[in-house]
Amino acid sequence: MTEFLFSIVFLVGAAPFWALMILLPHWTWTKRIARSPWIVVVPVLIYLVLVAGAIGDVLPAVTRPTLPGVRELLGTDVGAAAGWAHFIAFDLFTGRWAYLDSRERDVPALLMAPILVLTILLGPLGLLAYLLVRTRFAPVPQAVRGTARETVG
Repeated sequence: MTEFLFSIVFLVGAAPFWALMILLPHWTWTKRIARSPWIVVVPVLIYLVLVAGAIGDVLPAVTRPTLPGVRELLGTDVGAAAGWAHFIAFDLFTGRWAYLDSRERDVPALLMAPILVLTILLGPLGLLAYLLVRTRFAPVPQAVRGTARETVG
């Protein structure tokens, strides 16, 4: 069960949303879907199942963290799978925020695509890259934003 959950968490729980934000950033449905914070529910539920089944091992590692204790937890199948689900959920939530913020700032989609890919692969570095890029783009007032652009794929 653990291996199955590990193998589907990205494919089922995150990849469709990443594909929309990267490949169809201007499509109306992409923005509608990304506006919902519930897009992270599948990885979060997988995390919940994994952690609930190993709560006796997880709680000591997170309430009194030590490097050896965390290493030991992550060195187990359940710990690694739960860690992976955690990464997937938070990277997706971060990518969702960056995508939505970039649309408000009119950051070019071709600039955002590699940043979102970086966020998928190395979450904190993708976040840092976007934080640096966003300083160059002021938010576009709602009245100025064209709705026609948002319907094109």
